[in-house]
Amino acid sequence: MTGPERDPRATEDLTGSPADQGVVGSPADQPTGEEPATEQSGAGQPRRSGLRNPERAVRGLGAGTLSLEALVLLLAIQPIRVVGGDLSGAAIGAVVALAVAAVVLAGMMRRAWAWHAGTVLQGLLLLGGLLHWSLFGLGIIFALVWAYALHVRRVILG
Repeated sequence: MTGPERDPRATEDLTGSPADQGVVGSPADQPTGEEPATEQSGAGQPRRSGLRNPERAVRGLGAGTLSLEALVLLLAIQPIRVVGGDLSGAAIGAVVALAVAAVVLAGMMRRAWAWHAGTVLQGLLLLGGLLHWSLFGLGIIFALVWAYALHVRRVILG
């Protein structure tokens, strides 16, 4: 086409101005059928996160956090025994039980109660500090990471 392209939805009424006909600006400014992204498009609606599936992303964050916690707990047993000294069989059993619980909860993140159970797990790890001081240190670290995961969940899901 040699002339400017026209919007097929524009009327051919020549008595009105182009603004009256719904045609404003250059052809690049014409509507393409997509909703324009405006500053006020989110007024009254929750802000979209930009993720295709926000629930799945948040579940992945929670599951990844719990899986990493389980791995660190299992890998920490031997260094605690060697460097930290007295780690009893009960303490090792408690660490293994907490790691297994973290893996199970990581697989159950589709359930709403799993987030609350993950919070309880962080508290139990802090209580593990009664068995050995290094478990309290790990409990603080993972409680902070879990708190951040809960914050991200709240921001993304609203």
